[in-house]
Amino acid sequence: MRQLGMQKSEVLMLVELIGYSPHAILRKIIMKKVTGNVTALSFDSGEELTEKKHLYDNFVQIIEGNAEITIDGKPKVIKSGQSIIIPAYRSSIIRANYRFKMISTVFKSGYEEVELGQ
Repeated sequence: MRQLGMQKSEVLMLVELIGYSPHAILRKIIMKKVTGNVTALSFDSGEELTEKKHLYDNFVQIIEGNAEITIDGKPKVIKSGQSIIIPAYRSSIIRANYRFKMISTVFKSGYEEVELGQ
């Protein structure tokens, strides 16, 4: 499929891939395939992705700053260099108490046939 943010075999500094914008969440697609995608995101202080449930597992890597990630009502602070998997069909919120950057890797996980609420 498409590879948008970088070329294959190219060395990249992930933290330099995306900047910040005041009062905004920025997204840059690194790779998009039928089986999933890799996206760089930056959050300005005070921004958040509202509570939702996703069809697929989401592997989140914090590459700069700290993020507050709440899964099923349980908040965790994830620091630069740390990662967490947000499971498919689990309620989650990603919040920026301070600005941060992350890489989101979403891949089909086998849960897609289960309906929400089960």
